[in-house]
Amino acid sequence: MNGPDPNNKHPMDGFPQVCFIRNTVTNPDIIVGDYTYYDDPEDSENFERNVLYHFPFIGDKLVIGKFCALARGVRFIMNGANHKLSGISTYPFQIFGNGWEEVMPVAGELPYKGDTVVGNDVWIGYEALIMPGVKIGNGAIVSSRSVVTADVPPYTIVGGNPAKPVKARFEPDVIKRLEALAWWDWPIETITRNLRHIVSADVDALSNCTTDD
Repeated sequence: MNGPDPNNKHPMDGFPQVCFIRNTVTNPDIIVGDYTYYDDPEDSENFERNVLYHFPFIGDKLVIGKFCALARGVRFIMNGANHKLSGISTYPFQIFGNGWEEVMPVAGELPYKGDTVVGNDVWIGYEALIMPGVKIGNGAIVSSRSVVTADVPPYTIVGGNPAKPVKARFEPDVIKRLEALAWWDWPIETITRNLRHIVSADVDALSNCTTDD
């Protein structure tokens, strides 16, 4: 057996609140890896409603890796939410036209923090909020209702507003080994055969999986 079909929107029979995101997004600037799911009893197929201020003329991307678990109400604020900060007023007069467009900000006047990138095997809890340009490392955990304003190191648990590191999930040398193993990039047949090692805490056993197949 090779696990659930990654091309199936709803991988759990009779359980439509879980949806593989990659099969539902239409925006080319939202890129999602296989097996990453969104869990929401209210229209799980419409994950894109949680990606806010994502305007095509800005050009930023939301990139989410493989095997991520996103809980209900997770939201991503994109760079289109930013207002000009260098003047006296931050009010966006230009969007209303009728002569006000003459103060349209030029390139470089609006804050821009780049793409928002979530690694692989990341768990983001209920109603967490991810701010523009944040990078979340592989294996990280974002606690419920956290507001993530800064990058999250791999295999680190963060929580709060603003989110701060709570603890590392493993020792630094173990994290380096896990990053190098990158089990999420293995063929799905290899992953399926070695699930017990992937969900255990035995890194030596997981390392041996790549040579046993």
